[in-house]
Amino acid sequence: MIADAASLPLIKRNALWAIPAGGLIAGTLDLLQACILFGWDIPLSIAAGLLGPQATNGGAGTYVLGVFLHFLIAFSVTAIYYMASRKLVFMIEHPLVCGVFYGIAVELTMNLVVLPLSALHATGPRTLHDLILGLLVHMVTVGLPVSYSVRWFSK
Repeated sequence: MIADAASLPLIKRNALWAIPAGGLIAGTLDLLQACILFGWDIPLSIAAGLLGPQATNGGAGTYVLGVFLHFLIAFSVTAIYYMASRKLVFMIEHPLVCGVFYGIAVELTMNLVVLPLSALHATGPRTLHDLILGLLVHMVTVGLPVSYSVRWFSK
């Protein structure tokens, strides 16, 4: 069902739409770039973070679990930004700057906290090139979609 013009302001004012929109956009962009850069078996590696290294040889169920976990993280990252923006209003007023820095924060958190604590016990980027690439990619595919989604639905 397509919303008519009269109902659009009601949807736009409902800030809770920011979490599904931002999570879906950021999750899709991030997963697509990861699959393009590293291969379409990336969801198996994501699932391996929970199940262990043997999951990289998994089947369709493991693949679906990896996609689910990826989007769970994307929605969680968006929810965190949304909740912080309720108190820190500048996050809504300056989505470009805040989105760039949030993308950096997400990348560093994943590499320095989440991956080392995962079942893979992975350590962060091994080269300066990988670090810079990861930071740039997450600025664009995660930070900016999240910040602009929160801004869009907060107005």
